Amino acid sequence: MSEASRRKERERSARGKRQTKEAEVLQQRRKEDDDEESSEDDESELSSEDSPWISWFCSLRGNEFFAEVDEDFIQDDFNLTGLSALVPNYDYALDMILDTETDEVLSEEQQEIVESAAEMLYGLIHARYILTNRGMTVMAHKYNNVHFGRCPRVYCQGQPALPVGQSDIPRMNTVKIFCPMCQDIYYPRLRRNANIDGAYFGTTFPHLLLQMYPDLQPVVNTVKYVPRIYGFKIHESARNNSNPNLNNNAPKNNTTSLINTSFSTKSSGTIFK
Repeated sequence: MSEASRRKERERSARGKRQTKEAEVLQQRRKEDDDEESSEDDESELSSEDSPWISWFCSLRGNEFFAEVDEDFIQDDFNLTGLSALVPNYDYALDMILDTETDEVLSEEQQEIVESAAEMLYGLIHARYILTNRGMTVMAHKYNNVHFGRCPRVYCQGQPALPVGQSDIPRMNTVKIFCPMCQDIYYPRLRRNANIDGAYFGTTFPHLLLQMYPDLQPVVNTVKYVPRIYGFKIHESARNNSNPNLNNNAPKNNTTSLINTSFSTKSSGTIFK
């Protein structure tokens, strides 16, 4: 067999492997979509009366990214340092999270306010918990089971992703997913996950997890899509001058127009005060 024949054979083999991999990724995503649809039909959220608040909260649709924080972690005041200044109605919210019974009866409006505060407080506690050994173990298990979705980038071939925040300050950005393969962030695929505050996961978590569990870090993929026309790469000079006619039709510079108007007006004898 000649060298040219062997090269063509290798190309065919590589092409076949790529097509097989793409088919596997598409099949896996279809399966996940089917599972998601069936879970939406059959899913019954836990009742807040029949289960602890933490389990109930994490079972809500849209809260799949959250891990269940151990109550002993929450009961340690050291782990909550500084949160009372960030969360309104802190004491009421903490009592709700820990299912502490109180004799005080709240109105419906007050109950909604406390529930909102409890969600914020739990999210900020969660951001700290997932940086501990116990929290990372839980999140690594969720990552291995693709609970956070996959990277939408074609060249990452369905790489599982991790949740990440763009800020550690609440109410700044919503949560994104970080791909360990292309080292970039994306919006979550499901809209209900995209409404979570990014500060509930923080800027550190995915990177610290991959440092603690190096076997979870895939080989970084630096391959980028290259635009082509008739099989040829587009030269940079062609990008900058793709439509020279646009320059001829561009509006005149506003500064030049104002200067011309000023000279014209002055020549006619008008004085500006």
